[in-house]
Amino acid sequence: MSLMQPLLKSWKRRFASRTALTTSRVVSPAAPVSLDIPDLPQLPGVTLLADAARFVVHSRHAVAMDLCLYDPADPARETARVRMRRGECDLWHATVRDVKAGALYGYRAHGPWLPQNAMRFNAKKLLLDPYARAIHGAPEAAEHMHTVPNPQHAPGCVNNGPKALKCVVIDESFDWAGDPAPRVPWSDTVICELHVKGFTQTHPKVPAELRGTFAGLAHPAVTTYLRDLGITSVQLLPVHQHLDDGFLLGRGLTNYWGYNTIGFFAPHSTYAAASDPQAQVREFKAMVKALHAAGIEVILDVVYNHTAEGNQNGPSLMFRGLDDHSYYRHHFGEDGAGYLNVTGCGNSVDSASTPALRLILDSLRYWVTEMHVDGFRFDLAVTVARNELDGFHTQSQFLSAVAQDPVLSRVKLIAEAWDISREDSYQVGQFPEPWRELNGKFRDTVRSWWRGDPGNTAEFAKRLCGSQDIYGWNQRPPLASINFLTSHDGFTLLDLVSYERKHNEANGEDNRDGDNTNHSTNCGIEGPSKDPKVVSTRAKLRRGMIATMMCSLGVPFLTAGDERGRTQRGNNNAYCQDNEISWLDWSHGDEEMIEFTRRMATFRRSLGVFRRSTYFDGKLNPTTGLRDVTWLEDDGTLLLHEEWHSVVCRSFGALLDAGGREPRPLLLLFNNSVTAQAFMLPGSSDSHWSLVFDTALTPSFPRGPPPSHAGAQSYPLQAQSVVCLTFTAGSFAGLEPKV
Repeated sequence: MSLMQPLLKSWKRRFASRTALTTSRVVSPAAPVSLDIPDLPQLPGVTLLADAARFVVHSRHAVAMDLCLYDPADPARETARVRMRRGECDLWHATVRDVKAGALYGYRAHGPWLPQNAMRFNAKKLLLDPYARAIHGAPEAAEHMHTVPNPQHAPGCVNNGPKALKCVVIDESFDWAGDPAPRVPWSDTVICELHVKGFTQTHPKVPAELRGTFAGLAHPAVTTYLRDLGITSVQLLPVHQHLDDGFLLGRGLTNYWGYNTIGFFAPHSTYAAASDPQAQVREFKAMVKALHAAGIEVILDVVYNHTAEGNQNGPSLMFRGLDDHSYYRHHFGEDGAGYLNVTGCGNSVDSASTPALRLILDSLRYWVTEMHVDGFRFDLAVTVARNELDGFHTQSQFLSAVAQDPVLSRVKLIAEAWDISREDSYQVGQFPEPWRELNGKFRDTVRSWWRGDPGNTAEFAKRLCGSQDIYGWNQRPPLASINFLTSHDGFTLLDLVSYERKHNEANGEDNRDGDNTNHSTNCGIEGPSKDPKVVSTRAKLRRGMIATMMCSLGVPFLTAGDERGRTQRGNNNAYCQDNEISWLDWSHGDEEMIEFTRRMATFRRSLGVFRRSTYFDGKLNPTTGLRDVTWLEDDGTLLLHEEWHSVVCRSFGALLDAGGREPRPLLLLFNNSVTAQAFMLPGSSDSHWSLVFDTALTPSFPRGPPPSHAGAQSYPLQAQSVVCLTFTAGSFAGLEPKV
């Protein structure tokens, strides 16, 4: 680090000796003219003025910066090159007349090629503006984007301006009239994770030209389906502009999930029905407005932990060429600088550095204030929450900045609370308020319990009760837990009960990719089956897991298609499958499962006991004389500590004091064994319990008057099922058994 400034000064002298520092280089007689307007705020990105545009980009270690303008009618033709001026805070700026919305541009950064010092400048490469609002060109990796082995040898010496991706100047105007934010409380939130393209690509009620697009997701047939399902918030897989990897394109595949960002302010162009970049931005806004009109929030899955530039052999698209040292985390050893890779993607964005932190915060605020989104799910959030020493810290630069931000601190914030390869990579339960976290322990425990694994009934009950052992220690509520069974990353719910092993051969990696620990079962037959017993068992397990999620304290998280019986044919890492493996099949669906999921969401919404913001504490309700939760054995007695941890404990009951103005206790009965179990109902013969649902039955919710069951009688709790009953008559006295 001590050698950095002398190296830069030496390089500046060499650069100045062979380059005339002019204000503007004319490429075309009609080129715009650069002008200097004093006192304009230096905001990174492009600011449209009355008759000009202001361009600002950050680079601390560049010695010169060029703004290159291109013809929108002929994107390969450069029309002007403007030498930018360096201002305060390492911001380079140029103000150019007659630049309007729709103009194409990029940057060329001049500086030393010193990879050992984390400086990889190559002015032959046209670079993207990290603040670009839209990006023009096919978002596909290409050889001309690379700059290794060095700028003097191919492909580094190739001027890629004509072929390079270009940034687009955007007019931000949009009619947001009548778009109040839904602002759904966490206690009422039900999240559905979905892919913009995959959700509507085959939807018959969406016009063909809109399928797989932002406009398709805004279609009334889609918003009505989501609302009727009980969804309050959609979580969209990455919609930032991303790049398709070269190795995938070589296999005839693409980066379908999109965790490969190159544009932190730009909607992904191929998700728009419109071809014009300006119209693409407005299409995204119109989608948000339509979802809001249906009462549905929009949460974005965002990737600020790494970029598509990958490791040292990857393309030079933006950060690497603008200022590798400032934007990425590095480790410095005997061989010089190397990329710190805690993401598994070749690089890690240095969110503790001023320019990268500012970009992340500006990007987040842009999507809230300009695009009206309602929250974010942070991919590998631990990486973003690392400090200047590369360690996770609850008061890191990023977490501290978000906590005091008047915009960001008020939206939904969800952390994927891990990254990889470090001792401090797994941080579930460690993020500060107001963050929520994807609860990986909920997923693993619920899957394992319903698979029938012995000895984890106590662990299962902890997840059912909001994971107080994970979140309660630092005063975080049960609503800090995002309770998910599946997500895009892993098996679908149907595959979870249909496959014991992953089947990722279609990815072209000899089935080496994807997680081998899935806590899954095939119920006796690997893959699809027409055996009635296998089909029935799989359906029961799916209903049992959905019921568990909806009856647990915390926030339910549904992966789109799980309610329909979607399969990925055993692929648990379909990140590159932009085809029928990943798309929802709307030609048929499991109607019983759809109806069950809808009824479970309605049931949850009707009761406060599952949406509470405090943990169960065992205190008596003076009105009912009941504790908020009482645990029961199948013989109706109290379930004590020894039984909780017994390997033979396969069934239990939870007597819940539902509270409310007209308190009606609830009883949940769980059985994960492969045999039925008679379960003694609380109360006396004068007590009456009414069936709400029984996942062993089809339909699980009674269609007619619900059956009534007397207290002190056995309920036939079927194998691998969960039952809910509500108390309808009798005295509360005697419902809770004595020790």
